[in-house]
Amino acid sequence: MIKERFQGLELLATAVVVSDFQGTVLFANLAAESLLEVSRRSVDGHSMAALFVEAGQFGEFLAKAAKDPFGIKRQVFELVRPNGSSEHVHVTLSCPDANENITLIELREIEQQLKIDREARMLDQSIANKELIRNLAHEIKNPLGGIRGAAQLLEIELPSPDLKEYTQVIIKESDRLQTLVDRLLAPHRRPHIVALMNIHEVCERVRSVILAEHRKGLRIVRDYDISIPEFMGDLEQLIQAVLNVVRNAAQALSAHIADGTAEIILRTRVVRRVTINRKQHKLALDLQVVDNGPGIPADILERIFFPLVSGREGGSGLGLTLAQTFVQQHEGIIECSSQPGRTIFKITLPIQLEEHSG
Repeated sequence: MIKERFQGLELLATAVVVSDFQGTVLFANLAAESLLEVSRRSVDGHSMAALFVEAGQFGEFLAKAAKDPFGIKRQVFELVRPNGSSEHVHVTLSCPDANENITLIELREIEQQLKIDREARMLDQSIANKELIRNLAHEIKNPLGGIRGAAQLLEIELPSPDLKEYTQVIIKESDRLQTLVDRLLAPHRRPHIVALMNIHEVCERVRSVILAEHRKGLRIVRDYDISIPEFMGDLEQLIQAVLNVVRNAAQALSAHIADGTAEIILRTRVVRRVTINRKQHKLALDLQVVDNGPGIPADILERIFFPLVSGREGGSGLGLTLAQTFVQQHEGIIECSSQPGRTIFKITLPIQLEEHSG
């Protein structure tokens, strides 16, 4: 039986359809059912070519694969779902056995591939940034202590109180830089306290803090999926990560808060069969922070998670960097999309129901 033979394809997150050389569907895995947004029963026995705008070209593509079963063929086609929606997909054809009338058709969303590539770049960039920050912070820390100490000794020797005003400037600015350095190093020093936690406890703690800071003019809307299970994580780290993101949104809403129209939405959902940083996960949390502010300037949107990058005057540019660090320490990813009137920070975290042994 074809279905029994290819049952292992059900474990793949990639959409795979098995057809004969004529393109008649023999089997489709769960991921294909999800991509096509239709039940597998409704496509079994039907022509695969009928799913594409370029039906004729797909037929020719399939015929080439049948003539050269040892090669792997790749091409982009526009997929049309039964519900009328369409999407460009990367189609890969291969034949598991040259003597059989069977073709494996792998369908990969182009947007999904772009997302994977983007996540990989972000991860590599984040690792490089953290290494740079760590090295820079250590290089600053040692001479900073020397500058502060020299200023204190100089202050003792100065005869005039008026001159001591200048040494106090040196000492205070050294202390300010020391605080900044400590904040840069803090995420790398802090031990993980991993235990079962609830994401809505995180959201409620953050909501309470932000509403205490902004007692008037700001509305924080809860849009929770209460079915999300508890998962393994560091509660305090995730509270800090989400707090940094929501506080960043509240600061961007200052004008709206003044006129009473500011709104932040905390939305939680479960997503299944998701790829995060090149790893596949059966279950993940999708936490979105949505605000109705002016949006993030286009010139800094791609650099929003870089250290010391801020769109706000007087901002340290560390809040989102630290949020990204804490999220990545949970094997997750944080992304941002923005346009005037709607900015979305999306945190995706794999849901680990119990701590791995070993």
